[in-house]
This record gives sequence, structure tokens and C-alpha cells, in this order.
Amino acid sequence: MKIRVNGRDIEFIKTTVSDLLKLYRFDPEKIMVERNGSIVEKNQYDTLELQEGDVLEIARFVGGG
Repeated sequence: MKIRVNGRDIEFIKTTVSDLLKLYRFDPEKIMVERNGSIVEKNQYDTLELQEGDVLEIARFVGGG
């Protein structure tokens, strides 16, 4: 299926948000995922199935001061 992640179109074979995060080696505790304009709750990462044409934004939390 084709989806858009952080402004880039990709082909993705797996199905869940969790699968996508594993592909990019993101730590689920240190990121936020938005799907089609709505925030995805962390407890949905393993069960929420992505669909053709989904648009996702993945943001990392960065500490500093």
C-alpha cells in the first residue's frame, strides 16, 4: 500500500502503526504519531491498521534547555 510519512510517499507492506515504527526504529515512548490529522493514542499502535493513502506525521520529543 502507499502511504505518506512525514511528507514522503512510501510503499508499506505491513499493516499497523507499530510495524511502521519498528521499520524506522522509533521508540514509541519518545514519539507522537498523527494519522490523517488526528493524534494516535499509544495504546492503539499495535492494533490500528493503516490504510491506502493514509498521511502520517511522526514527531520525536527532544529534550533541551
